[in-house]
Amino acid sequence: MIANILLGIIGPWQIVLIVLVVLLLFGGKKIPELMRGLGKGVREFKDGINPDENGKKDTNTDTDRKKD
Repeated sequence: MIANILLGIIGPWQIVLIVLVVLLLFGGKKIPELMRGLGKGVREFKDGINPDENGKKDTNTDTDRKKD
């Protein structure tokens, strides 16, 4: 029983409870804005980790900074 608690298994009733608490805290109008921001953050994180289509990371190098 302790192993199940430590694994963090979340059932459907716990998810419903979490959703209700979020609705009470933020309200229905604020949730889409929060999810949009979360989606943008995840997308930027993935773009930062994965290389772009050319196989190179899209980052500024020190040589770009030396030109200034």
